[in-house]
Amino acid sequence: MQLSRFKLAGIITFIIAIGLFACTLLIGNNQFFLYLNHDLGKAADLFFSCWSFLGDGIFWVLALLLFILFRKKQLPLLIGAFAFANIFIQLFKSVLLPVEPRPMSAIIDHSLIHTVNGVELHLIASFPSGHTTVAFTFFLLACVAVNKKWVLPVGLVYALLVGYSRVYLAQHFPRDVAGGMVIALLSVLLAVMVQKRWERPKAEGKV
Repeated sequence: MQLSRFKLAGIITFIIAIGLFACTLLIGNNQFFLYLNHDLGKAADLFFSCWSFLGDGIFWVLALLLFILFRKKQLPLLIGAFAFANIFIQLFKSVLLPVEPRPMSAIIDHSLIHTVNGVELHLIASFPSGHTTVAFTFFLLACVAVNKKWVLPVGLVYALLVGYSRVYLAQHFPRDVAGGMVIALLSVLLAVMVQKRWERPKAEGKV
């Protein structure tokens, strides 16, 4: 496991998340959202509506196939991250904050909100952003499992764009994105612990 790269990626993720939470507190939840939700044109509409799908839960299946093919010994890492991330997401969305309003519910004047044609807007269960959680979980998992220097910068850009797409598409507030980042970090941290415990008996057996 590439723990040094994961540590750096985790620190960067945490700092960005704290920055988003801080801006939400200083500027205001609705106002900060509106700052980031500006219409950037038709090309951006198309790009972000497509890129957002890269944080869809269906990509867990692809991740599973890749781990089976190339990182079979680290399957507990992937399964652990999947389990913890989904538990945390469902805890918030189904138990703690099931009716937390999304931008279209929280902001009365809808003319202030940029929306993209063809994107179905949800109204509740705002915190955290599930797409952001998935994207940052994949990013952090890659930093643990793949020994390539490009994984950190490329993975970070990928995950940040997924997170921003959720605000651009008026599906989430920036704080929801920050929440997804923190949940992803916590999930992968716990998954690393699971992987270490899985490997320990085998290592002890070789002594």
